[in-house]
Amino acid sequence: MFQYYDKTIRGTEKEDALVILQFLKGMIGQKFSFLNYFREVPVSYDAVLLNVENEMAEFSVHEYQAKVINLEKMTLIHSHPRSTFTEDMIGEAFYVSSAKKRVILCNFGYTRIRSVTRKFVRVLLECPVEVEMIFEGDILKGNVKDISLGGAALHTMSADLLTPGLDVNMFLKLPDASGKPILEVGITATIINVIGTSAPFTCLIEFHTEKHSQQQIAYYINQRQVEIIKELKDIFL
Repeated sequence: MFQYYDKTIRGTEKEDALVILQFLKGMIGQKFSFLNYFREVPVSYDAVLLNVENEMAEFSVHEYQAKVINLEKMTLIHSHPRSTFTEDMIGEAFYVSSAKKRVILCNFGYTRIRSVTRKFVRVLLECPVEVEMIFEGDILKGNVKDISLGGAALHTMSADLLTPGLDVNMFLKLPDASGKPILEVGITATIINVIGTSAPFTCLIEFHTEKHSQQQIAYYINQRQVEIIKELKDIFL
């Protein structure tokens, strides 16, 4: 799972947890906004605080939220308007039931959610999407790990030609529902970063798309979002 938040500590972890619990005790019956990710698609619904006891808090949640909390074993909680603290919170899952739409959280802490600064929805790919990066006199092939309208993360077996800041032309081979590539989308992109010391390397790129290629990528992302939501709906817990 990709890391989309950073834990922060105001006092000690124990002190922070006790302060949060004390705040929650005065908020029974109030709504909180939860955030999780499934295949990098955000899952965020309101949750109602039902009870606080024995350093745990019970919430009534949406069925989909419960499913993802069960997978991630935690959830992020956006700062409540009535809170004196601006930090968001994180809670670990002690009990989860999607059928009962209930979760019990424990080990609370403060956090900074990095993913809220994203400009575009990102999706994790199930079927490989091939990519060809065109360099002077050479072609580097790879596979797309995740993609948004703004860029993508690619897996490549070589990093020799990958220089951060370099603009490259590339072709994305977007598949249909059967997984067969049927559409080549030509775009220009900037290499942002290369991660890893051995193959496969992860190359982060930023797209510079014109209207037509952007529409083609957007259509593919929307299809993948529908697939991901269906996957989440079909999870039986």
